[in-house]
Amino acid sequence: MHRVIFHLDMDAFFASVEQRDHPKLRGKPVIVGGSPEGRGVVCAASYEARKFGVHSAMPTKTADRLCPHGIFVRPRMSAYQDESREIMKLISDFGAVIEQVSVDEAYLDMSKLCDGDSADDCLYRAIPLAKEIRSRVRTERQLTASIGVASNKLLAKLASDFQKPDGLTLIPERDKVAFLAPLPVRAIHGVGKVTDETLRKAGIHTIKQLQEYPGDLRSLVGSFGATLKRYAMGDDDRPLDLSDEVKSISSEETFARDTEDRTILRNCLKQQADEIAAKLIKRRLCAKTVQVKLRYGDFSTLNRQITVEEPIESAQTIYRMGCVLLAREKLVNRPLRLLGLGVTGLESASMQQLWLALK
Repeated sequence: MHRVIFHLDMDAFFASVEQRDHPKLRGKPVIVGGSPEGRGVVCAASYEARKFGVHSAMPTKTADRLCPHGIFVRPRMSAYQDESREIMKLISDFGAVIEQVSVDEAYLDMSKLCDGDSADDCLYRAIPLAKEIRSRVRTERQLTASIGVASNKLLAKLASDFQKPDGLTLIPERDKVAFLAPLPVRAIHGVGKVTDETLRKAGIHTIKQLQEYPGDLRSLVGSFGATLKRYAMGDDDRPLDLSDEVKSISSEETFARDTEDRTILRNCLKQQADEIAAKLIKRRLCAKTVQVKLRYGDFSTLNRQITVEEPIESAQTIYRMGCVLLAREKLVNRPLRLLGLGVTGLESASMQQLWLALK
């Protein structure tokens, strides 16, 4: 059966809610996050602030330097969560199967629109529905959303980001390879900083170069090679994840060559901690356990973890605890093939906890 997948992504969600609720902020460079005088992190930036190079997860000190006239606003996580519930309730009226990825984005399976037609006929039939969803979000919530329409999650997410803000992009099956070709390899799901650098060193900068790569990508990126090739061709069979409970959040990197270089490992661990912390904040969660995963050149794998009494959610703390585990257990005693970082023991975070994580 053909699939029709929407990816709905709210535009600059936190900042847009602040601009809607506080008219004096409309048209101004709004930066939602901690104080620029502390060790804060940017949660979100309005499009007016993004013109100055401000983006989420950036230190607020940097944001203040780039955008000296930026208006810093303390996050109101409960308001964003309440708004998210209203938007998801609105979407559910359209009969979609919904995977809510975070407070401001969701995948919608609208495959019920298919009725023996070709894949592209199904996708084109979905456009009026996507337009109606955007219209209702704008009219009923006074916010804008961008929607990507495609046959799978990979393409739908790329499409939703293509014409932001307030965009609607369809990627037909017949055009997917051409659409992907000029994009940077980093645009592919699962390609992080380390993998991106590995591919660049091999002279692969665009997805077109991945599509045309004559060799076996496993020689560059290990077991991810086969999946990477499928993604480069626009093929993705991942189903929607409909489970309600998030039990863990993790990130891992397989190195192109086994390494015990401390600088590479620290940079990798820091990027993973930043990614995990951003997901915790978006989902309004905190964790009590940090764990590291290592795989050596002989494919032997070790997992170590540490649990604390007070829940944590900041990238700095997650990174520091990961470093502690590696040092305490003396795990980097030979080159690593893979390094992973994760958190478990998740629970809902209070407003105070989330705010402290951002300061």
